[in-house]
Amino acid sequence: MPGLYVHIPFCKSRCIYCGFYSTTGGKAAERYVDALAAELELRRGYIGAPPTTIYIGGGTPSQLSPALLGRLLAAIDTSRAEEVTIECNPDDVTEEFALALARLPVDRVSMGAQTFDEARLRFLRRRHGAAEVGRAVARLRRAGIGNVSIDLMYGFPGETIEQWQADITNAIGLDPEHISAYCLSYEEGTPLHSMLKRGAVAEADEETCRAMYYTLAERLAAAGYEHYEISNFARPGRRSRHNSGYWQEEPYLGLGAAAHSYDGASRQWNVADIGRYMEAIERGEVPAESERLDTAARYNDRVMLSLRTREGIDLDRLGRDFGPAHLALCLDAAHTYLAEGLLEQRGGRLRLTRSGLFVSDMIMSDLMDA
Repeated sequence: MPGLYVHIPFCKSRCIYCGFYSTTGGKAAERYVDALAAELELRRGYIGAPPTTIYIGGGTPSQLSPALLGRLLAAIDTSRAEEVTIECNPDDVTEEFALALARLPVDRVSMGAQTFDEARLRFLRRRHGAAEVGRAVARLRRAGIGNVSIDLMYGFPGETIEQWQADITNAIGLDPEHISAYCLSYEEGTPLHSMLKRGAVAEADEETCRAMYYTLAERLAAAGYEHYEISNFARPGRRSRHNSGYWQEEPYLGLGAAAHSYDGASRQWNVADIGRYMEAIERGEVPAESERLDTAARYNDRVMLSLRTREGIDLDRLGRDFGPAHLALCLDAAHTYLAEGLLEQRGGRLRLTRSGLFVSDMIMSDLMDA
């Protein structure tokens, strides 16, 4: 079932680790929202049906006023939407903003907590303080939004297991329906990467990050969260439906500067420049490039996306979709990892074991069609 992603690139300030396209100039917000609505009209036939999930990401979508968010959502057919998510920065979630969201067709909020340590928040150049996450969650609950997700980060320079344990404890204490957690990464082009190159910071070692990852998985399992994807944990019935669509190769339309789309046979991506994006849309053109996916690319996507999930690869479906040669390729490459206990084959599915989760990138790479 199709999904809709809407990219809002505006940020009040940039975090040092973020590699997503964004801009700190928000003066064009009204014009940009109008361009999003116009792009949707230009691409009505791309996914062929009203979206069943809608995800407004960024950037910082909570930098838009409630009026502009309302205008955006009014342009979208939400009649079949089973989930409408918006990303928010904790310090944007005032009582008034939470109540305004609740009046819109928004039923899920995703917030970047990252850490509950003030020094690490300052290091990341996050705008919010640690206490603001709890206040934001409480405001959303009072407003009637009952599905909240928070993001965490681990593997900070110099971070200890004990400090990470404290972050996990704080996160569980807020009782969110969903938690995502990612190891701090040093993406090229970010200020954090520059700091690493000049020796201003040092990456956490692999063993520490591995211990942090497994600590997280154990603590959240004990607290009743399902580990349904490598970096994602949910209360029963509270998986992210939109992101699950990506992992299940459902088609999706991406609106906005730098947004990506997928129709099952090709990928498309819009220009990562808000000015060029708006000018093209106002001319009635979609400023996008695309690529047609060959069999090898589609097989590689299946391996990578399926292995990320708890369910793993459906081997019968893999054979039907890609033929016996690709099924044999997958099983031959998996043989060593099965013997090492990093993969398991059960019920016609091939999936990562607990031991294989942290080295998943290596395993996925070896199972792909080079």
